[in-house]
Amino acid sequence: MFTGIVESIAEVVHIETEGTNKTFTLKSSLVPEFKIDQSVNHNGVCLTVVAVEADTYKVTAIEETLSKTNLGLLKTGDKVNLERCMPANGRFDGHIVQGHVDQTGICTNVEERDGSWLFDFDYDGSVGNITVEKGSICINGVSLTVFNSQEHAFRVAIIPYTYSFTNFHSLKAGDSVNLEFDILGKYMQRILGSYRV
Repeated sequence: MFTGIVESIAEVVHIETEGTNKTFTLKSSLVPEFKIDQSVNHNGVCLTVVAVEADTYKVTAIEETLSKTNLGLLKTGDKVNLERCMPANGRFDGHIVQGHVDQTGICTNVEERDGSWLFDFDYDGSVGNITVEKGSICINGVSLTVFNSQEHAFRVAIIPYTYSFTNFHSLKAGDSVNLEFDILGKYMQRILGSYRV
């Protein structure tokens, strides 16, 4: 389990295609703390560390993951948000994030607001995911608060720290992002959706 509080950014240094899978080699300052079989959140996607070297490590994304996330669009040099699993004795600073991306969305607008930024996103509402005003959303692994919630769109505000410390500083209109909707909202929707009067 994760909280959506990004610890670091990794750089993609190599991508190897193996059948329908892709193995990513990434460089990060967190590598000395990684071990094989560890779960690490990459842009909101929980992946298992399969190799660790001096300053790089490897993770593999299977076809299912590549088809439902934006990881298949990664190129050498791209930056990825990282978060290790939440420790049992740690603070819960974000919200419950599983690292299981529900779908991708598209950034439709970026607006600078004298020290902060507003980002607008569209997503396919027919899949059944929803946002609620002042609810939580995980975008590329970052826990954020939704406002201007609509049936197929929403907006988030980004503070300078988050803008600089995550890959939000390189996000532009037209870019694909990974979305994990709030787990509590998903359970409520499932319960209420199956309830018939």
